[in-house]
Amino acid sequence: SIAEFGKQWYQRRVRVRPDKITPFVQNFVKTNLGAKFVEPPPFDLPGSFSDSSNVIPLIFVLSPGADPMVALMKFADDQGFGGAKLSSLSLGQGQGPIAVKMLENAIKQGTWVVLQNCHLSVSWMPTLEKICADLHPDSTHPDFRLWLTSYPSPAFPIPILQNGVKMTNEPPKGLKANLGRSYLADPICDQEFFNSCKQPRAFKKLLFGLCFFHATVQERRQFGPLGWNIPYEFNETDLRISVKQLRMFLNQYEDLPIDAISYLTGECNYGGRVTDSHDRRVIIGILQNFYNHEIVNDDNYKFSESGKYFAPKDGEYDSYLEFIKGLPILSKPEVFNMHSNADITKDQKETNMLFDSILLTEGTGGGGGGGDKDSILYEVAEGIITKMPRDFDTEAALRKYPTEYKQSMNTVLVQEMGRFNVLTECVRTSLINLQKAIKGLVVMSSELEDVSAAVINGKIPGMWMGKSYPSLKPLGSYVNDLIQRLNFLQSWYDTGVPNIFW
Repeated sequence: SIAEFGKQWYQRRVRVRPDKITPFVQNFVKTNLGAKFVEPPPFDLPGSFSDSSNVIPLIFVLSPGADPMVALMKFADDQGFGGAKLSSLSLGQGQGPIAVKMLENAIKQGTWVVLQNCHLSVSWMPTLEKICADLHPDSTHPDFRLWLTSYPSPAFPIPILQNGVKMTNEPPKGLKANLGRSYLADPICDQEFFNSCKQPRAFKKLLFGLCFFHATVQERRQFGPLGWNIPYEFNETDLRISVKQLRMFLNQYEDLPIDAISYLTGECNYGGRVTDSHDRRVIIGILQNFYNHEIVNDDNYKFSESGKYFAPKDGEYDSYLEFIKGLPILSKPEVFNMHSNADITKDQKETNMLFDSILLTEGTGGGGGGGDKDSILYEVAEGIITKMPRDFDTEAALRKYPTEYKQSMNTVLVQEMGRFNVLTECVRTSLINLQKAIKGLVVMSSELEDVSAAVINGKIPGMWMGKSYPSLKPLGSYVNDLIQRLNFLQSWYDTGVPNIFW
């Protein structure tokens, strides 16, 4: 219950660090609601298809590291709409007329159409909106289906989004979820593919190592520069081609061609995306932990020092799924060959994202309690305005502290006064306009709405940060810090050059 959550929070208020908020929330949800609420469900394309119709399009919202086309092609084959019954087109310059003709034929013949990368054809989106609006159950073949793929884009037609079946196939978060997704994806989930290799023990061991490697290189992105110098978009296509190459080489050679499959996987399939020389060395070194003779010959070979992660013994397909289900939800940095402190920055980032998402659910519209919120906002703005001193007189400062060869810091004082005048003018003007907007004297513009949301949430408005010095402080601490900096410059002007500079 919420009361129990608050009790736990109160009891641990001294010990819960910002980087441990997300694990704390996950453990609470898992304990009270069950593990299924913290583990991502498998991608259910048939379930989404059942919600569609011949006049309701199906929309894939794309994300880096995920490619839904392979799953869609396989699903189309299973439904009897493969080959000539499925038309696919990647939108772009000059592809609009081709897409229109393709849709006209499909609507009459009852085939499927896949229009990829809608975000790249902004000018054609109004035409697509009109075509979808004109679809009628009586004049459209009952077997017709329209599939769309697009990254989030403001140009994508809102009516299509509102009426369509929206799906996303984001890369799973966490080592355990990533391994599970790999084993549930094609071709590994195909029993014939999984069990038909001529070297079954080597194939299953190296396959698990390859999936573990795939999960590792994807999860390292969460560590920022500690993981990769440049964030790379490794996706399921890299894993799929590597799996097929592994099986092909083991079927063609009696010995283990470790060097060959390591080169293809590390240098070509995954390494082909890597542009930084140091990252290339890292990815080859990581792959060597999973592509070697020891993983095949030694059942006690471990992937990490703790011994929790290793390739399970040779078994059936379901045994590997059960092994993956037994892995911990949260992975320690040691499995990525990192120090335990590497988790701190990553977890703090996740905590900020969690809280930002919670604040987004609050909304900015009016309501029964809007008056109280406006009064609080007005008082906070009034308090900040009252604390702000008047602007510096830079001309007087230049006369009192002229540019001299013996005292170069005079120039620093005048320049800093000018910079802070710009910042304080922005702060003061935005807050005064916000107060007028609350009273209804001026229109609440989008910029003022952003300032309002930031102030009520205790954050620094983006308008201020565009003219401010870098700061990660919350709003209250930032205002106090700004006042101290202004007082320091004023003291410098009144009493002379200080002994210690800020």
